[in-house]
Amino acid sequence: MHTEHLQNVKPARVVAAWLVAAAVTSLAALALLSSGLLSDASTPSNTWWSILAVAVGFFAGGLFAGFRAIEAPILHAFSIGLTSLVAWFVLNALASTLLHGWVWTGLTPQLALGILLMQFVASTVGALLGHNLALRGRPGLSEQESV
Repeated sequence: MHTEHLQNVKPARVVAAWLVAAAVTSLAALALLSSGLLSDASTPSNTWWSILAVAVGFFAGGLFAGFRAIEAPILHAFSIGLTSLVAWFVLNALASTLLHGWVWTGLTPQLALGILLMQFVASTVGALLGHNLALRGRPGLSEQESV
């Protein structure tokens, strides 16, 4: 039975998984900062380490969602990425409204799109692995058992 239906997506589970993803991303960034691999300078090396921290965080968020959501793991993972987009919009709208003259130029449109796409991929892989761990007790990237 195929379970990818919007009615199977629970918003509370999506928000919880997004919070897990944000927390693990923060922890990974803190670990990279403390090891000296990531610094406050704007260099290409820092960009790649930051992307790695986001990938690890959203993989963990997807794993959490897939393990908790027996139904619709891919839609849960996609919703985690959409939650990032909504949070980004709300925070930027609040910051530009409350802090007059505030401009954020540290993220190019190409990098923002790349990070968002990477969040979708990492959370989807994590959700499928978590889903199969919960159902079958072994990791895998397929949602349906092959016949």
